[in-house]
Order: sequence, then structure tokens, then C-alpha cells
Amino acid sequence: MSSGYGSAPAAPAAPSAGPAFPAARPRRLRTTAAMRRMVAEHQVRPADLVLPAFVREGVAEPVPISSMPGVVQHTLDSLRKAAADAVAAGVSGIMLFGVPLVKDAVGSAGTDPDGILQRALRAVRTEVGDELVVMADTCLDEVTDHGHCGVLDARGRVDNDATLARYAEMAVVQADAGAHMLGPSGMMDGQIGVIRAALDAAGHQDVSLLAYTAKYASAFYGPFREAVNSSLRGDRKTYQQDPANGRESMRELALDLAEGADLVMVKPGMPYLDVLRRVADAVDVPVAAYQISGEYAMVEAAAERGWIERERAIDETLMAFKRAGADVILTYWATEAARRLAG
Repeated sequence: MSSGYGSAPAAPAAPSAGPAFPAARPRRLRTTAAMRRMVAEHQVRPADLVLPAFVREGVAEPVPISSMPGVVQHTLDSLRKAAADAVAAGVSGIMLFGVPLVKDAVGSAGTDPDGILQRALRAVRTEVGDELVVMADTCLDEVTDHGHCGVLDARGRVDNDATLARYAEMAVVQADAGAHMLGPSGMMDGQIGVIRAALDAAGHQDVSLLAYTAKYASAFYGPFREAVNSSLRGDRKTYQQDPANGRESMRELALDLAEGADLVMVKPGMPYLDVLRRVADAVDVPVAAYQISGEYAMVEAAAERGWIERERAIDETLMAFKRAGADVILTYWATEAARRLAG
């Protein structure tokens, strides 16, 4: 029956017998770059990044590392410039590794106040002051003639407790040289507690500790051996973690936190994103991931051959760490990536 104002509305169409047309369309939030940026769940910032850097004693010019294109063993002068460049790019920290001329069984260069790493710490602090978090690798592998992360016993095994005594001495020397943060990377049982006690006793209560909580015995460290002129004999499987184990990392995590770690780290990065996620979900301290030399080398090699888009691949790997829970990312691309992010 007509109302006098036009035809009656048509009856609704009968439901189709086929599948309902999608009402939910996630693609709506991917339509433009601005839209994607607005709804992005994670963001990598320049301030999330830390630059690992190598400094070599006795060289007049930076020495390219063939297995890590674009990375060098610095002189003190070129290291100062790299630190200043990192500050300008917005990077938050620099992790220093020293390569001495002379190595011995106990890593004497690591506790010599005039050792190359200690000189590098002083040089970088003079250059950038507190504008970067200046970090030191607190380990013996770069300074021992056998290449292990600790001192050896009479049977050639790494002696955990004797190594702790060396770490304590090394930590104080590094703090004296100006390190804001130390990274004990040797995976010795009790290393965080012993170093914390040594620092506090020496008046370095403000020097923080980045615990290498889950450091795995990985095949991806290969290029690092060249970077530090490693003289390693054998392997590190008796102290670094077995790649088969994830639950073990949580035990290491509990110990490091109980001993006073200020930050915790998973190393390597990409092969252990599952561990990184578990650690990040379990703690209320900052979590770091180290994108190591082999990860860097694979991307650079594939990009050089035209197999992948270099910058996109770099950025995607960094985002993977953030998505998995990393607050801090150590990467050899730190300065480059920070400049791109800031742009």
C-alpha cells in the first residue's frame, strides 16, 4: 500500500547461499604509507641502536675486515671519528673491542691500564663525553694467545673461577678508563656477581652491567674471528650455550638478575628470536639483542650479488628484533641505519 510519498522500500535481499562477503578488511589499514605509519605496532629509533667497534693497536690506518664489508679495525683517531658520527646520527651507545699487538695466556693486555682497549675508552670519552653510552667488552678472548674467553687450567680447560678473578680486575681497569657500561661476554658462571662486587668495592657503583645472558655457541661468529685477529684453538661449547636449549636461557636469566645485571642480552640475534621473546616477556629490565658478524656478512654478501635489497633487508632485520622484544640492538649498521631512520 502506498503512503503517497513514493514507493514502499524494497524488501531486504535474501541471504546468499554462498560465503558471506568479508566485512573485515585489514587491507584498509595498509592503503597508504601514512596509514601504515600511523598504525605501525613497533618502531626502531636511532636511540635503540648501539655500534660495536674494533680498535687495533699498532696500525696507522683503519684496516678493512674482508668478511665484514664496510667494517674496519680502527685506529684511535678513526675510532674517535666513528664515535662522533654515531652521536650525530642519534645512536645511543658504542661497544668497544680491543685488538692488542701482544697476547699471552692470561690476557695481560686486558688489565693493563695502557692496553689498547683502555686507551680507546679514554679516547672515546674525551671525544664524546656522556653523549654516547661508552661500553667495553669485558672478556679475554681478544687478548689471550689461545683465544678462549678465560684462563686455562693444567688440562687446557677454561677455569671458571680463575677467570672470574681476571674479569674482576679487568672490569675495574675498564671503569677507571671511563666505561659507562661493561659487557661481560664470556659466559662464566657467576661473572655478573663477581664483577658487580669488584666495581662497587672500587667506587664504581654507577657503572652498569649488560649481561650476555644467553650467548650461544654459534656458527655465525665466523667473521668476528677476523675482526679481533682471533687465535682460538678448539671451540667454546663448554661455556657458551648449546643452540638446542631454550629453557636453559631462562635459568641463566634468573642468575644474572639475582647477581645484579642492569640489562640482559641475547646473542646472536636472528637465529634466537624465540629466546629473545621469552626473555623480554619475563623481565622488567631493558633487553638487548646483538646482530652479530655472521648476520651482517650474510646480508652484505647477498646484497652485493643482487639477491636481496640491501637497505630493506637491514631495516627488516632490525624490526624483527624490536618485534621480538628488544629495547636495545647492537648492530654494525647502527650509524647508517640511524641516519636513515632520522631522515
